[in-house]
Amino acid sequence: MRILIFLLCFKLTVALGVEQPRKTAQSPGGTDALDDLILLERRSRSLPPVEAVPDEGAIARWTAKVLAEVHYLQQPLNDEISSKFLDRYLATLDGPHLHFLQSDLEEFDQYRTVLDDLTMAGKTGPAREIFKRFLQRVDQRVAYVAELLETERFEFTGNDRFYIDRRKAPYPKDLDEAKQLWRQHLRYEYLQEKLNLELPKLAPPSADVRSTKPVIKLDDGREIKSNAISPRTNSNTDVKSNPAKSREEIIKTLSRRYARILRFWTLEEDGGDVLQFYLTSLMQVYDPHSDYLGKSTFENFALSMNLSLFGIGALLQSEDGYCKIKELKPGPAMQSQQLKPGDRIVGVAQGDEREPVDVVGMKLSKVVDMIRGPKGTKVRLTIIPADAADPSTRKEVALIRDEIKLEYEEAKAKIVEVPGKEGATMRLGVIDLPSFYASFDVANANGKATHKSTTEDVAKLLKKLKAENVAGVILDLRRNGGGSLEEAINLTGLFIKEGVVVQVKDAKGNIIKDNDTDPSVLYDGPLIVLTSRFSASASEIVAGALQDYGRALIVGDSSTHGKGTVQSLIQLEPIVHRFSDSTNNPGALKVTIRKFYRASGSSTQLKGVVPDIVLPSVSNYEEVGEASLEYPLAWDEIPSAAYEKLNLIQPVLPELRKRSTERLAIDKDFVYLQEDIGTYRKYLAEKSVSLNEEARLKEMKENQEKIQARKKERKARHEPEEKVYELTLKQVDLPGLPQPPAKSTDLSGAETKKDDASSEDLDEVDPEDKVPAVDVTLKETKRILLDLVALSNKETAVAVHN
Repeated sequence: MRILIFLLCFKLTVALGVEQPRKTAQSPGGTDALDDLILLERRSRSLPPVEAVPDEGAIARWTAKVLAEVHYLQQPLNDEISSKFLDRYLATLDGPHLHFLQSDLEEFDQYRTVLDDLTMAGKTGPAREIFKRFLQRVDQRVAYVAELLETERFEFTGNDRFYIDRRKAPYPKDLDEAKQLWRQHLRYEYLQEKLNLELPKLAPPSADVRSTKPVIKLDDGREIKSNAISPRTNSNTDVKSNPAKSREEIIKTLSRRYARILRFWTLEEDGGDVLQFYLTSLMQVYDPHSDYLGKSTFENFALSMNLSLFGIGALLQSEDGYCKIKELKPGPAMQSQQLKPGDRIVGVAQGDEREPVDVVGMKLSKVVDMIRGPKGTKVRLTIIPADAADPSTRKEVALIRDEIKLEYEEAKAKIVEVPGKEGATMRLGVIDLPSFYASFDVANANGKATHKSTTEDVAKLLKKLKAENVAGVILDLRRNGGGSLEEAINLTGLFIKEGVVVQVKDAKGNIIKDNDTDPSVLYDGPLIVLTSRFSASASEIVAGALQDYGRALIVGDSSTHGKGTVQSLIQLEPIVHRFSDSTNNPGALKVTIRKFYRASGSSTQLKGVVPDIVLPSVSNYEEVGEASLEYPLAWDEIPSAAYEKLNLIQPVLPELRKRSTERLAIDKDFVYLQEDIGTYRKYLAEKSVSLNEEARLKEMKENQEKIQARKKERKARHEPEEKVYELTLKQVDLPGLPQPPAKSTDLSGAETKKDDASSEDLDEVDPEDKVPAVDVTLKETKRILLDLVALSNKETAVAVHN
């Protein structure tokens, strides 16, 4: 019987292609994870090919038909589309140009001018053929990485550099050149992990190692870098002090990472995923907001509003093996003001004590599942900030999961009492609007009907601000990604008399003018709209209209996002199943059908809205916004609508710009910000990082010293204190104002941000390590508003008919 069992086990082992990994005398620590990687790679060689999904041909045919007849461009598939389709699919699979060889591309070139014909005929074979070759290259890469992790001693004493962005670099010409790229990429990853372990050693003596709070603030009010992610257990301390332990930990991390990459592509991706990659590649040749949503993606989309688990309010996407924040929705993530689009999530931890799980290379749906969880529980995200000048930068952000409540979307306000000359003060109003929300009379969980309107809520806040005698108002749209078009139109009407707010053109050239029809004006005082590169869609409509009318001064980043298009979701099931007995859900198509234009006739697409006064910001140099995407729809113009310009801004704009420029030249916070911008621009220009460990450590130490010097200077300031009254919609009908929030006595009166979602363990933070969080963009905008108030009192507005 024992012999029979042994033979049976032997046959199963051979059938599965499992071999014992070789052991060498030079094999370093972390062998368990490395052995698992080797076994997984050998198993992947014998996996069956990916199969087509039911109705795949019909799905492809209808995708081609919808693109030709429904998409805004009204462009049938042709050879030019086919060529871009092929390139886009290759880039979807291998964005960094690390896997496909030039010989692969030469072989695939047979499809360059025929993918259009094949798709219209419902033939999708090239999708799986190209994907199969990609899997072969991934397997070769992982096998080579496992070999290097097993045998190589990693040294970082030379002058070589790693080129991070290879999206426009040539593909490797052969396998030998590919292996050079794979080795260099592995060395880069190894050094990143090693430097991350070195970070705590660079912390100043006054820093409390127990603190998990990020301590590096960017000087436009956002955090782009972090101090060391603090060790939570003694094991991490052991790693720092023991090089052998450090090597073992790094090899374990990298082995698990590459195992996830291999598992993701070979075990977790199926025919439906391949079809989604393929057809989305086609749709995004038309524009970046058109997609094919496969069965699982569409079902998750449809069920997302009914989930029993709670999240953080972030829309995520997978890019080059990283989980990347695509968009923030109102919720804990946006409320924290510590995350932004473009940040890459590299680790997820649960609660206070559990160690972060490395998620590089993990399937996006699994990362999402890890971030979701029961309401009220804590999740800690380790991120690489989008604008970090050093890719070894890690920042930990702790958030409390919550239902994405309507309260997170609601408009809020604050009244700021600004000290003036001879003890006088002036009140300014700031309205923070995170989205253009709208709801109808639908029963909630308590059986009660609810009704919410952005316009109605902002109107309530404006009435309260007027009652409290504010001299001017700032409408803050910096984190507003859009929402209801109707609400954007109605909200604009609070500040202007009736008139055209936005024009919409469809694929056939029909133009519809959407008007504010209410002749009343709720607020006619000095007004600034504050925007950023993340202000999109409906936000751009409001900012563009108020700029066209000359009603408001627009202040912010170099432009808004530039998304001036409308999408429609077309479910394929009713169409495909008319001609099929299949019960498979064929998914849906998200397709662009219209474009937005301002009252002046200028499109908000691509260019966005350019502010009247542009303030310095690292975001001005980041790859964000519509212009950073592939194949965006072009900017264009249509005839201007007839509307009445108020001309409140142009007469005073030159003086406003002059005063702001003079202030920024001597403002210490903006001097710091310009230094950060210079560092980031240098990083972008070089497009590479040094792989010399000593040089990188020197840069990190200098950066820490610079940050500590800034902290010290800020604490020593003696600036006049502002009194801030925060207002929610529940408070606007109450008499008077609420008590100002308590101020920390050691921040020298600097403006600070309260973050309920991530302010845990404050008692563990060394008071000497606290730093004022200065939103310098808002700080300067308030000063511009004071100038606008003063100059507006001297000028007489002249109505101009356009």
